[in-house]
Amino acid sequence: MDKKNPLSELIQECMAKAREMADTNTIVGQPISTPDGVTLIPISRVSVGFGGGGAVFGNKKDAAAEDNLGGGIGSGVKIDPVAFLIVKDGFVRVMPVAAPAVTTVDRIVEMVPDLVDKVRDLIGKKPTEEEVVDPETL
Repeated sequence: MDKKNPLSELIQECMAKAREMADTNTIVGQPISTPDGVTLIPISRVSVGFGGGGAVFGNKKDAAAEDNLGGGIGSGVKIDPVAFLIVKDGFVRVMPVAAPAVTTVDRIVEMVPDLVDKVRDLIGKKPTEEEVVDPETL
C-alpha cells in the first residue's frame, strides 16, 4: 500500500498522540519539592488502548472507488497513581497509593512493613538507665 489515504493518516496521527501521552514523564512524574526539604516523586501506571478499522466501498474497477472510504479510529489512555517516592535527608521511602484493604490477607500484607520497622527498632534499641531494673529492688 504505497499511497496514503485518509485512514492511514488518521491512524498515524492517533498513534502519535497516544505515544505523546504515554511518555516517561507520565509514569515517573516531575519531582515536587516542599519548603521543609521533602521531595515527592509521583509514580503512575499508564494503560493505552488503541483500535480502528476501515473499508473501501464500491467496485475495484471503478476509479472513483478509492474515494468511497469509511473508517474509524479510537484510543484511550488510563493513568492510575501507584505510589509516591518520598526523599528526605538522604532517605527514600515508598508511599503506596492504594484502595483500603478489603480482605484479611490484604490487611496483613499492609502491616508487614510497619511490623518489620518495629522489630528492627526493638532489636537495635539499647536500654536506658531508667529501663534497667536492679535485681536487688525486686
